[in-house]
Amino acid sequence: MIIQPRTRGFICLTAHPDGAHQAVKNQIEYVKSKGEIKNGPKKVLVIGASTGFGLSSRITAAFGSDAATIGVFFEKPASEGKMGTAGWYNSAAFEKEAHASGLYAKSINGDAFSDEVKKETIELIKKDLGQVDLVVYSLASPRRTHPKTGVAYASVLKPIGQPFTNKTVDFHTGVVSDITINPVENDEDIANTIAVMGGEDWKFWIEDLKAAGVLAKDVKTVAYSYIGPELTFPIYRNGTIGQAKNDLEATVPVLNNLLKDLNGTSYVSVNKALVTQSSSAIPVVPLYISLLYKVMKAKGTHEGTIEQMQRLFADRLYTENGEVELDEAGRIRVDDWEMADDVQAEVAKLWNQISTENLSEISDIEGYRKEFFNLFGFEFDEIDYEKDANENVQIPSIES
Repeated sequence: MIIQPRTRGFICLTAHPDGAHQAVKNQIEYVKSKGEIKNGPKKVLVIGASTGFGLSSRITAAFGSDAATIGVFFEKPASEGKMGTAGWYNSAAFEKEAHASGLYAKSINGDAFSDEVKKETIELIKKDLGQVDLVVYSLASPRRTHPKTGVAYASVLKPIGQPFTNKTVDFHTGVVSDITINPVENDEDIANTIAVMGGEDWKFWIEDLKAAGVLAKDVKTVAYSYIGPELTFPIYRNGTIGQAKNDLEATVPVLNNLLKDLNGTSYVSVNKALVTQSSSAIPVVPLYISLLYKVMKAKGTHEGTIEQMQRLFADRLYTENGEVELDEAGRIRVDDWEMADDVQAEVAKLWNQISTENLSEISDIEGYRKEFFNLFGFEFDEIDYEKDANENVQIPSIES
């Protein structure tokens, strides 16, 4: 079929398999261009491996240090006449490229919050790898069914205490407008968001993996967070999502204690603001990212997810001297270039000037749009989107 982008709000309803494959190949080539990550991981589990930072983590581990990887995700499979999701096509492309390079790569498609998927993953590790030396936790979901209680939780994206009004942009139309987001009405919304996006499920994974004996000595585990500038604090860091991220970060000492007898360590990495399926849904953030991209590209410090993850692995997690640089709160910071004083000062100046009329001139809204469509396999120069594409792409390790 001929596949073109169809959007509804911040979601693209279609995905292009050939474009997704091109996106994965581009990331692989970048990692290869940076050379081997010495002392890198060799057997890696990535939970949330199909898009964004999780996919880039898997690519970095495989093609930066020849790691065997198992990826866990929840995506819609492709079938004849029906498209799969972008994450499905990404994962199919990754496995094919990994296998072509002689690398072990298998995937599990299912609800990573469930005990069933945890058990299936543990059985695969035991059968094929024995143990893993790195566990990446990169789940992003709006809902979670608790595996022990069966209670279903839904997260909310809201400020706490008072309404938040600021600028936002419709990145499809280029219209800049003010938006007001009302605060949560009760503590239950905060608790539900923490239940979905906090650290409990990460802890459950590490507990189950350890109990099964599939964590190697000196194992590392890392989860991803974001802080951002003060202008996004009310909707992000001081809002419901921020409470969940605080819970995620508070899980680190719990896991360190759990992993002590294995000499294992856990980390939260604070990453840069980037165009992802998740960030596109947060009001104010797409406009901030458009300005940030403009400033950082001009300075030559812009990074995408693959540049971020390659730097995280090579310069933070797996340094030659074994030292992992942490901030005063014990977090890894690869948002350091974004949060540099000169970058933030320029973004703040542009923020005060931005309007519908000057959006294209003083922001990188076109770059934002392009990266958004790239997430779904569109707008790659190498792909002819007028040609028929084979929508029925399978992931080699998953039986259809």
